[in-house]
Amino acid sequence: MIWLAVSSSFTYTSRVLGERVDQEYKSYTRSGCGNWEWSDPWANDAEEGTGGKDCWSADIVDTVVRSKKHVKQGSVEIERGIQRGSETDRWLLEAVNGSQRRAGVARTEDDGGGKRAGRGGAIRAGEGQGAAAGGRSMLIRIRSKDGNFRFEFQPTSDISELLAKVVETSPNADPSTITISNQPRGNEVLVSTLTGRNLQSLGFKHGDLLFVGYKENAASEAPAATASTSTSEANAQDAPKRPWETVEEDGVDRYWRSQEGKIPRGRDSRFCKHGANAMCDYCMPLEPYDIAYHTEHNIKHLSYHAYIRKLTPKASSSASDPCPTGGHPPWPAGICTACQPSAITLQSQPFRMVDHLEIASPEIVDRFLQAWRVTGVQRFGWLIGHYEPYSDVPMGIKAVVEAIHEPPQEGEIDGLTLGVPWEDEPRIRALAAQAATPLQIVGYIFTDLEPSEEDRSKLKYKRHPQSFFLSSLEAIFAAHVQNANPLPSRSSFTGKFGSRMVTAVLTGTEEGGIDVSAYQVSEQACAMVDADMIEASVDPGIVRVKEEDREEGSARYVPDVFFRYKNEYGLDVQKNAKPCFPVEYLLVNVSHGFPQNPSPLFRSVKYKIENRPGLEDQSAEDVLRQLAQAEAYDVPESTHGGDLQKRQALARFLSDWHLIAFLGTTGLINENDLRVLIRTATAPDLESPTALDELLRTEGWLTLTTFAREVAPKRPSISELPSSSHAPMDTDIPADVFDQIARQEEAAGGSSSSANVRICPHCTFENAHGGSDCEVCGLPLA
Repeated sequence: MIWLAVSSSFTYTSRVLGERVDQEYKSYTRSGCGNWEWSDPWANDAEEGTGGKDCWSADIVDTVVRSKKHVKQGSVEIERGIQRGSETDRWLLEAVNGSQRRAGVARTEDDGGGKRAGRGGAIRAGEGQGAAAGGRSMLIRIRSKDGNFRFEFQPTSDISELLAKVVETSPNADPSTITISNQPRGNEVLVSTLTGRNLQSLGFKHGDLLFVGYKENAASEAPAATASTSTSEANAQDAPKRPWETVEEDGVDRYWRSQEGKIPRGRDSRFCKHGANAMCDYCMPLEPYDIAYHTEHNIKHLSYHAYIRKLTPKASSSASDPCPTGGHPPWPAGICTACQPSAITLQSQPFRMVDHLEIASPEIVDRFLQAWRVTGVQRFGWLIGHYEPYSDVPMGIKAVVEAIHEPPQEGEIDGLTLGVPWEDEPRIRALAAQAATPLQIVGYIFTDLEPSEEDRSKLKYKRHPQSFFLSSLEAIFAAHVQNANPLPSRSSFTGKFGSRMVTAVLTGTEEGGIDVSAYQVSEQACAMVDADMIEASVDPGIVRVKEEDREEGSARYVPDVFFRYKNEYGLDVQKNAKPCFPVEYLLVNVSHGFPQNPSPLFRSVKYKIENRPGLEDQSAEDVLRQLAQAEAYDVPESTHGGDLQKRQALARFLSDWHLIAFLGTTGLINENDLRVLIRTATAPDLESPTALDELLRTEGWLTLTTFAREVAPKRPSISELPSSSHAPMDTDIPADVFDQIARQEEAAGGSSSSANVRICPHCTFENAHGGSDCEVCGLPLA
């Protein structure tokens, strides 16, 4: 075999067999117009280079092949595949020397970069005969929504044979609606209109790619097909679905999956030379994981969805999983290379599940800190909020905190004790999900505040690069919380990946103030905690690697753990993490902040907070008393009029997470009415006159207002005045006197000379002193 020329787009093979042939060759010459021309020196007795010509596409590789070989027997069989710009492969076969022979041909076809071996064939060629490809079978490629398929046909095959193959690959297709086209979109032709024509007459060539479209059969139109597929459909329903197919993702995840997520760029005035509707490398959108963009904008971590666009994540696996081969008992009875975990190299996680923590209002944190300001003990709370897209990071996600719910806990000066999970957690999660904007637990927050010894008005700066950001105990607790709250994801084979639970810390700053710091722990940390490989140490900045344990019930296999750092010479050094390593290798920092224009879902944070015994005690009597003070029983529906200011004040009072959460425990309002209450309290149009109408019609609200009316203080009427001469001094004062006093107080409010004068509501004496009791009657002025 002689390899004459091999290019990247086709292979040229010459196989020499048979008798001697004098000066028989083929040549390609370049025509004056720039196209390649095929010259046949034997056609029409023409001279070399001037015989019959056939122009070919200019994108054939620039190759000139001349073959002059003398052989004793047989003939020369030449096969060449030519790939054209928008056409498919053609086969040029030439048989010379005038005799008819049979020879096996090994064909190599270039189909989009992959070479495929074809079948042998027999060619009968006569003297002076040109290209004889018409009698060979052709390969037709079909692409539909059912997949890609390849079939062989004769050039004289009827179009009905092609239709039959399409129906075989698409059993649900309606034959009357099947269309074919040479483009993915456009130029569709109904196959039913081509009846009676063969493939060659339609212009189909070897290797052509046809795009097939169709409409599916209706149940009434194809009862037989429905009966045949009912069994398979039933089996498909009975078969268990894969984990990621049953996942119900968060709304922000569904949003980012529906978005392209690319980073838009404007037209570059220096390099863009195209029109306004065109695009080039200097202005085309960037991928959301573009490294240069993140570096330029000082973004340390990729967002979660940018990360899964770059790399399909894999679920974390435990080091104690049984061997997949099943060849031996699980650890500690046996271990092999198939189930032995590889060594772990700790490194910074390149992505984060949450990019930003936003607290909807500063009053939320200030109200949480009030307990520490009064008692000096540390506090813990769960962050109630929701997730939103974060525009400052490509495909970013932020957690928006709307409330802080405090579980039962025992606070101390230097720490606290709490139970996880706590007893009321299912009720709180269900209640939060009923809000107008569905809420959930997005993380937790705790205080680590200690006054400075030199200045008690300032706080110690405890968490900094020279000490620690999260202690090893806090990092392990964060890993437990994240493992208990996995994120549903369609990008994972298990249907779950990572967690969006954020750890927030209120601690002292370098200036002695209070600031929020937010973190997550990496997937490596969660996997190591799940495998029981690490534990906290006495030094808060150090994590200890546990020893291997082979005892039954507590078996633990611990692979080698390494971490990398730069030594004093600036060299990258790898070190064994046993027995301990810095906790910073497990942390992922999260930015935080407050909105410039706060618009929290809950308009009030004034009601008493739960689980603060002795400091803020919640009670049903207190709720009814406050409803009575707001005169809630006198607020009618908007259709009956009423005081708009009183209605809005009542709406703001009810829009309090702690109040709503407490009302669910009193039994005064049922679950259905409680759902109406939280939807009303978190409605975006709470100031609207009709915002309270749905709530005012519920039975639970009527019950609350009935009890509130009973506990409301009443102004005594004339008929109720006692006949005794020892009656209180103010019982005989008419109501118009109180009104006159109020008007005088309003008139005197703007005067600087009478600003400190207060009129006694009992005896009407004008008190100029700053005391709290009247100088004449001794009764309180308030």
